[in-house]
Amino acid sequence: MPRKNEPTERTCAVTREVLPVKDLLRFVMAPDKTVVIDLKSTLPGRGVWVTAKKSVLQEAIKRRAFSRGFKEQVNAEDGLADHTDELLEQAALGALSMSRKAGDLIVGFSKVEAALKKERVLALVHVIEASEDGVRKLAAVAASRFGKVDRLSVIRLFTSDQMSTHLGRANVIHAVLLAGEAGRNFSKHAQRLAQYREIPVEADDDGTKGAVAQD
Repeated sequence: MPRKNEPTERTCAVTREVLPVKDLLRFVMAPDKTVVIDLKSTLPGRGVWVTAKKSVLQEAIKRRAFSRGFKEQVNAEDGLADHTDELLEQAALGALSMSRKAGDLIVGFSKVEAALKKERVLALVHVIEASEDGVRKLAAVAASRFGKVDRLSVIRLFTSDQMSTHLGRANVIHAVLLAGEAGRNFSKHAQRLAQYREIPVEADDDGTKGAVAQD
């Protein structure tokens, strides 16, 4: 988010497209002239903004866009794009954990099924390795209440091990995200991670696609 009184739009250093800051990532120069990401867009100093997509960040590194942006030679390492992915993933998993603690995440097939019938729901969350049969069954429950299944976001970004670790329980496969403050915060982080990986957080016709991790 932009700091107080700062512009809500910035220009991508690679594409030169003017975009809302929510669709960009800010990078700053460390004292050793290494380029580092500023996930919260709050670090002091000159910032260089890049469209929040891994492919665009890789292009920025290749084109030496950071040296032009900072107006001096800087070190943008090849691993910056992967490190950025890791930080975005960590932030999303942290927000996932907070949503559970706040009561905005319900886990377990039967509980998810029940919540879909009566709660204020933001999204379905499935682990990457979830069976397509289970995913379709929950999509059908959602469709019976909300109509077209693509009206409900489907988040499928994490493994069962990742979700189980951050939620403090074993064998997590399915969850549903509720429309509380913590739930909305996790949804925002998941959307940002999916955007960076250039995959949609939405369902296809049978509810099985969603946002899936890339190999």
